[in-house]
Amino acid sequence: MSYEPDLGDTSVERLTPVVRRLILLRHGQTEYNKNRRMQGQLDTDLTAEGVEQAKAAAQSLATRSPLLIRSSDLRRARDTAEELAAVTGLDVSTDPRLRETHSGDWQGKTHLDVDAEMPGARRIWRDDATWTPPGGESRVDVANRSVPVVTELVAALNDWGQGENPEAPVVLVAHGGVIAAMTAGLLGLPVANWPVFGGLANTSWVQLSGHGLPGEEPTWRLDVWNASAQDAAASGTLAAADTGVQ
Repeated sequence: MSYEPDLGDTSVERLTPVVRRLILLRHGQTEYNKNRRMQGQLDTDLTAEGVEQAKAAAQSLATRSPLLIRSSDLRRARDTAEELAAVTGLDVSTDPRLRETHSGDWQGKTHLDVDAEMPGARRIWRDDATWTPPGGESRVDVANRSVPVVTELVAALNDWGQGENPEAPVVLVAHGGVIAAMTAGLLGLPVANWPVFGGLANTSWVQLSGHGLPGEEPTWRLDVWNASAQDAAASGTLAAADTGVQ
């Protein structure tokens, strides 16, 4: 089980003058998620449960006082981001580069449909970040279009990682595939190792920290993978129990 990062851990403590916190939040549940149907870049809506998941994540992440919220322009991500915006008072900007992996001919089909048409293909896609489904994108393609979103924010946000609230994170609301590809790309992992990341649950998030000196490109480290509002609440409860505070 994943919890919020321990700020005393060397992976998240401030080892350099500028440490930029980046949170990558997956959208809430959709009917496609519920029925194991491949969405890709189809524009689908949150279920009622997905809306509740987004509200819970928003309450949890709002305690971090985000600096900025940016979202994929697909409705399921944007509506998830708007829940966080409603709690924090921030605006949501959108960027199509944060869209989910285009699944090509697989979009709209169930996992069973794809397995019947192309036996073993989904396993190959999962294990090889360079492999592309018919008419779609590989994870390498996705990283190439999405990582520059972060690079541009580093250049544009002078107060990210420093100033009055240096711990304030940038929150990007996106999709499981693009979050995995962005994480691998930001960490500079060898492409052969990109499949090491497991799936993300709906409204779970990843945190990375970019360590660096002013004016330099940050070195990104992974702090948290697949955290959730439930994990954060449990972590807080455990911390309170440890200190005798209820």
